[in-house]
Amino acid sequence: MTDDHKKPKSRTQTLATIDDGWFERLCAWADESDIQEKELPRNKAKLLAMQELWLSKARFTTLPPEIGQLGNLQEMYLSDNQLTSLPAEIGQLGNLQGLYIHHNPLTSLPPEIGRLGNLQKLNLESNELSTLPPEIGQLGNLQELGLSWNQLTALPAAIAQLGNLQDITIDGHLLLELIDMAPHLPKLKSLSLFNLTALPAEIGRLGNLQKLDLRGNELTALPAAITQLGNLQEITMNGRLLLELIDMAPHLPNLKSLILYNLTTVPGEIGRLGNLQSLDLSLNRLTNLPAEIGQLGNLQSLDLSLNQLTNLPAEIGQLGNLQILYLHYNQLSTLPAEIGQLSNLQELYLDNNELTALPDSIGQLGKLQELNLRENQLIALPPEIGQLSELRRLDLWDNQLTALPPEIGQLDNLQDLNLEWNKLTALPPEIGQLGNLKRLYLIRNPLTDLPDSLKRLYLERNGTLEITLDNKLLDRVLAEILNL
Repeated sequence: MTDDHKKPKSRTQTLATIDDGWFERLCAWADESDIQEKELPRNKAKLLAMQELWLSKARFTTLPPEIGQLGNLQEMYLSDNQLTSLPAEIGQLGNLQGLYIHHNPLTSLPPEIGRLGNLQKLNLESNELSTLPPEIGQLGNLQELGLSWNQLTALPAAIAQLGNLQDITIDGHLLLELIDMAPHLPKLKSLSLFNLTALPAEIGRLGNLQKLDLRGNELTALPAAITQLGNLQEITMNGRLLLELIDMAPHLPNLKSLILYNLTTVPGEIGRLGNLQSLDLSLNRLTNLPAEIGQLGNLQSLDLSLNQLTNLPAEIGQLGNLQILYLHYNQLSTLPAEIGQLSNLQELYLDNNELTALPDSIGQLGKLQELNLRENQLIALPPEIGQLSELRRLDLWDNQLTALPPEIGQLDNLQDLNLEWNKLTALPPEIGQLGNLKRLYLIRNPLTDLPDSLKRLYLERNGTLEITLDNKLLDRVLAEILNL
């Protein structure tokens, strides 16, 4: 009989145990850095199986070399820490596809970064990098690269080797160098620029560009060369440049998406952008909209959230192709009846306004699937609410509702109904007809009972219907359900 313990170890066994102390050292670092178990498990098998590592905002100053042992990692988030460098062993993470190290005081990158052959996304924004290693050019699969808000005085020539690069974020003073590299970056489609006071005419040489983000700049004008960007589909910019862009629009036939900031008014000329499919005017200081907004007949998504709108023009009903409308966090007290003309609308967000009633025409939104009305002042719902046959989610949290119309029971596809923080004293029996309901939220209402139809529905659904109630009512209702 042979003693197993005297057998020579296989090569695999030997390699696996060469540095068996890495696990203890990594755990010790995690303990010292106050990293919780849920972020970095103190179990070797779990660690080795991890594909995502979230260590953002943990405030540590060093990353241990043992991190290189986690060979299955595909995504690693290290942003918002105090890292000044990375260990060379990071190059061992050959399966890594996303590396996010923004908002650190990094002053350098190890050459081994070039060994991350599967890396697709690399965010190095808001660090203190003055140079990049030439090995960065070896990241042949890199698609997204963030370099803005560093101390780079030049782009390394190796950037031109990133033939699969699609999206880059840089500071404006590096733009001309990037433009010179453009012939070597045939897939570059998205460009975000920061710290610019003027956009050079050479921008027109980026003919493949589809997305241009100019936020965080102090531009006072757009160069005529913008009209050479015939493939441009989306632009983000200061609202004061809007009229210039509108004049250029005939030369930008593919422009479909516009994101504007720093706006107090929207000029009527906006109606000339008839090709737009998406318009984002959120986070501005708008109090009203021009009637010409109705001329944007191809619009599918309109974001007007986080403004100071007190009303909507009737012409909004002319947006017949609109599918998503964001109006949350405004000061709307009424809606125009014409909103019912939005026959293709699927999602409507009206939360955090001052609505006291809905127009009867709301029932004409036959394709609506999501209606968010939380934190308004609604005291009643129109019976026409029952005509929303495609509605999946209805959120009425924190209103002033004292009753629901019986027609609520006609919402055959409704899955989520939130009625918390209202003044409901009873529910209509018809609520028991909601055969697809999955979640019903009723906390903080002065309810004394539930209709028998709802109790029967709860039984029939055999635990697949979730109802949240205040504790006292819950105990009594459960007892009654057991006696049915």
